[in-house]
Amino acid sequence: MKIIRRNPFGHNLFIKKMLIRYMGLLTHRRHRGFNNLNIDGSEIIKGLPEKNVLFVSNHQTYFADVIAMLHVFNASLSGRINSIKNVGYLWRPKLNIYYVAARETMKSGLLARILSYAGSISIDRTWRESGKSINRKVKMKDVTNIGKALNDGWVITFPQGTTKSFKPVRRGTAHIIKKYKPIVIPIVIDGFRRSFDKKGLLIKKKGVNQSMVIKKPLKIDYEKENIESIIEKIEFAIEQHQSFLKVP
Repeated sequence: MKIIRRNPFGHNLFIKKMLIRYMGLLTHRRHRGFNNLNIDGSEIIKGLPEKNVLFVSNHQTYFADVIAMLHVFNASLSGRINSIKNVGYLWRPKLNIYYVAARETMKSGLLARILSYAGSISIDRTWRESGKSINRKVKMKDVTNIGKALNDGWVITFPQGTTKSFKPVRRGTAHIIKKYKPIVIPIVIDGFRRSFDKKGLLIKKKGVNQSMVIKKPLKIDYEKENIESIIEKIEFAIEQHQSFLKVP
């Protein structure tokens, strides 16, 4: 009798594998075909440990950013350097990759729920809900779930919590780093906002040169550095610090 393998969140790994395969096949030409994804630094991916790795990135669309990263990560683990040529890497995808997303986003439709099963750690935003500003306490269960995912594998997070550029990094990401001490890998993306609609599902423009730069791990003193110092390092690393604003 076969034992059904599940991840720490109870998701069936066979179903997750099939979802990643089909999602990858359906979206591959969005980054190598209709548009072109230029990748730099993907050799860093293959040298990372199996778990407790946190990817921090700027954010341009709800879903396309994460999907592109899943392509790049799996291609890199299959030996491709700075390339997602040939989708054979989808045959055996890494199944312990997770991403942090707003719970209300992941409940907005059938497709979002399917994408959620593929690796979402859904959290309640403390500052915004249904397009309105709010102020509520962090749910400790959300923090625990991120820790659980880090203990199992890799986690992608967008620390600004918005697709708008040059917004401040939320303090919660720095607290997660202090608490769980992951290897922190910065990623800078561009061209996704021009390519897709805000959700990252519909192609808005073809022939766009997208880019993804994967940087070396941040040097962080988990014990001595304060929250503000870690936030500033992240803002510079993902090129979202106010000093990057282009002045006309």
